[in-house]
Amino acid sequence: GGKVPAAAGHLTSRSDGRGLGAASVLADEDGRLQREHRFHQFYEEHYRSVQAYAVRRVNELSDVADVVADVFTAAWRRLDDVPPPPADRVWLYGTARRVLADHYRGARRRGKLISRIETSQASMLPDSRNDELLLALRQLKDGEREALMLVYWEQLSYAEAGQVLGCSANAVAIRMHRAKTRLREVLAAPREPRSPGTVEAIVSFKTHGS
Repeated sequence: GGKVPAAAGHLTSRSDGRGLGAASVLADEDGRLQREHRFHQFYEEHYRSVQAYAVRRVNELSDVADVVADVFTAAWRRLDDVPPPPADRVWLYGTARRVLADHYRGARRRGKLISRIETSQASMLPDSRNDELLLALRQLKDGEREALMLVYWEQLSYAEAGQVLGCSANAVAIRMHRAKTRLREVLAAPREPRSPGTVEAIVSFKTHGS
């Protein structure tokens, strides 16, 4: 009588193995579909923000599509590493910053960045104020300018900007203070007459961001 349970157990094992194999395939397929759905939602939600980030920092508009594609390719490959909202947007900016660093290394990046600011921000302020803004931005160190752009144009908090830049929120606050101080110094230098409120407009252009 002992052989019957053994045989039944063997058949059950084989049946369970086949069932588990089919279930595994279905689970894998379901996981793939869920991953694709998550990525699609992620892409739809953040595409414009990443595109705007790139437009403000590249020299040629033709480079924007490449930067955006590289950022989301990295996001697809590392989707499991992407944090939940709202930190996911900060994660994307950090990825975009590394992608841009790969595109523009060395001293040329600063020249390209300034050139792009000159064209992409041309309509942000009236001409006289815009000229002063561009001149003032040229006087900032790269880290201070990037902090300013992240906070005002990308509208990140100091903590979020710090995550993108790889520094503390306090370091971002210091960079922001230095950037604003430098802007005021440049704008206060004797030159042609300046319209009232220009300093305030330039250091408070957050609403003109993304």
